[in-house]
Amino acid sequence: MTRTRGSRVAWREDGSGWLAGARVLESPNFDARPAGAQAELLVVHHISLPPGRFSGDAVEQLFTNRLDASSHPSFAALRELRVSAHFLVRRRGELLQFVDTDKRAWHAGVSRFLDRQRCNDFSIGIELEGDESHRFTEAQYRRLRCLIAALRERHPLRWLAGHSDIAPERKRDPGPMFDWARVHAMNEARDLVRPY
Repeated sequence: MTRTRGSRVAWREDGSGWLAGARVLESPNFDARPAGAQAELLVVHHISLPPGRFSGDAVEQLFTNRLDASSHPSFAALRELRVSAHFLVRRRGELLQFVDTDKRAWHAGVSRFLDRQRCNDFSIGIELEGDESHRFTEAQYRRLRCLIAALRERHPLRWLAGHSDIAPERKRDPGPMFDWARVHAMNEARDLVRPY
């Protein structure tokens, strides 16, 4: 059984780290967090597959190891990739969940936050469907606000960062179109620190 609270996102009543109301597509690309590790960092990413295309199910296929690498030239480099995020927020605000938030999703790769390596160990990854050339949508910011509120009910989140903050040599997302000031102005995120 699940429960919802108005427009807010709520947790399943089974005690797991799965959200009620999210469309679930379980990814095999996760493992356990190290003993004693808690989700303290929220990492924001962007993704579009193929690049610049905001429709279809290629992202879902990537995160569930079902992407046909021959179906688009840009997918060739993804052939052996095993990656996931906890959540994907689509352009119209639809929320998909791939990994239980109590588990370690494989979203950050080689990464460092402050003096800590391996950010997957202590973070939750949120992918926003988008790129560096298009503004994120009102529906995505609304969904992000509700998602942050729900995550803070369950996890001791302290920090907020972009993928580019924790892996600056490799990554540029969420990019210049992501409105950090808007997110920090949200009551739900106001005290989450972005020390960059």
